[in-house]
Amino acid sequence: MDPNPTSDFRFSLEATSDLARAGRLATPHGPVHTPAFMPVGTHGALKAMTPAQVAETGAEVVLANTYHLALRPGEALVEKLGGLHAFMQWPGPILTDSGGFQVFSLPGVEISDKCATFDNEVTGKKMELTPERSIQIQNQLGADIIMAFDECTPYPATRELAGQGVRRTLRWMERCMKAHARPQDQALFGIVQGSTYPELREACAASLVAMDCPGYAIGGVSVGEGHELLCQVTRHAAPLLPEHKPRYLMGVGLPEDLIACIGFGIDMVDCVIPTRYARSATVFTARGRIRLTHRRFRRDTYPVDSSCDCYTCTGGFSRAYIHHLFAANEVLSAVLCSIHNVRFYQRLVRDARAAILAGDYAEFAHAFLARYRQDSQETDGPETHTLPA
Repeated sequence: MDPNPTSDFRFSLEATSDLARAGRLATPHGPVHTPAFMPVGTHGALKAMTPAQVAETGAEVVLANTYHLALRPGEALVEKLGGLHAFMQWPGPILTDSGGFQVFSLPGVEISDKCATFDNEVTGKKMELTPERSIQIQNQLGADIIMAFDECTPYPATRELAGQGVRRTLRWMERCMKAHARPQDQALFGIVQGSTYPELREACAASLVAMDCPGYAIGGVSVGEGHELLCQVTRHAAPLLPEHKPRYLMGVGLPEDLIACIGFGIDMVDCVIPTRYARSATVFTARGRIRLTHRRFRRDTYPVDSSCDCYTCTGGFSRAYIHHLFAANEVLSAVLCSIHNVRFYQRLVRDARAAILAGDYAEFAHAFLARYRQDSQETDGPETHTLPA
């Protein structure tokens, strides 16, 4: 039996191109066209961007963090103020993660079959997070998609440790399903764990598929294993999941990661990279990524990317101006770069979707990667047009 019989939550597969998929995910707060990149607003806001600016990039769904919102301001206040959509003034779909990744990353955390025990970052007091508590918090926050509380196995991990994580993840998933109080309007996704061990991924996926979740995530990647292992795990795990349910790859990543993993059949991805890199002056362009604080951009009259249609690139802001903003420590530097980077990611998945619908994703991926020169990053970068001294 479907643990989330949501009348407003449906996934329809529209086209495939080899393994790559294009679809449409209906939610109570509007549709999500896949493949989709979901920007991350950890505390209920994307850093250096207003909700209107996020929407203007083409983003249809955003993420928020269960753990951090439970610490501040608390799920009870968010619920009292109308739920997370009203609280953060985002009218579209929202996904909340379970808090598991953040908790397991804390120093001194203790994991048992019952719960995770750790020191509260705000008060310093001991705190427990159980599967039931994670789901309760997410029920009160009111996101459209909520995630099961799982054990995120670090990398590298022994097979014994990874197997323990799978067993615990599956037991906790059963507890999450029993605790879920809003199946009518919140879809609970299960998470496939198993580190880099194919047989563990297979066993975890098979058990979760038997639970008939409305969607599935692949977790425990992008935790330091590198691009090749990320691809190896995703390539193996994605086909284990039902064709008629959305597939979400958690915490990924760089443009080359997205291109590869969409090609393996992933529908949804999220990552903090676009806004995090923006705050350190690193921006993505069709020909690679560049760091605008480098001296070569001090007199560069070009926009960040002349092929981009975002506000930053079409609004007359030169690389020289943004270089100046970073040198002057102006907040606008992060705003302009964040707008551009999030739009870059939205254009990437939009173009990938168009290629899948046209049946030529492999050609699109090859052409994109040929232009996107990763070895040109940070200093040498794409072309410039510099004023004479």
